[in-house]
Amino acid sequence: MGTHMKTTIEISDPLFAEAKKLAAREGVTVRELVEQGLREIVKHRKRSTKFTLRDVSFKGKGLSPSAKGLTWDQIRELAYAGRGS
Repeated sequence: MGTHMKTTIEISDPLFAEAKKLAAREGVTVRELVEQGLREIVKHRKRSTKFTLRDVSFKGKGLSPSAKGLTWDQIRELAYAGRGS
C-alpha cells in the first residue's frame, strides 16, 4: 500500500494497554490496529459529509395572478389571512 509516513501520536496509557492486548489476541501489530481504525473513521466521515438536498417543492404554476407583484410581507399576510388574531 503506497508510501508510509513515520509519525508520533500520543495515546493514553489505558487505551494503549488495551490496544496491545487486542493486537496480541488478533495476531497483528498496534500499528495495524491504528491504521484500521483511521481507515474506518476516514471512510465514515467521507460518506457522512456528502449531503443532497431533497426536492420538497410542490407541483404548481408559481404565484397566483393576484399575488404577482406583491411584497413578501403582503404575500405572508395573504397566506395567513383568517388564521389567528
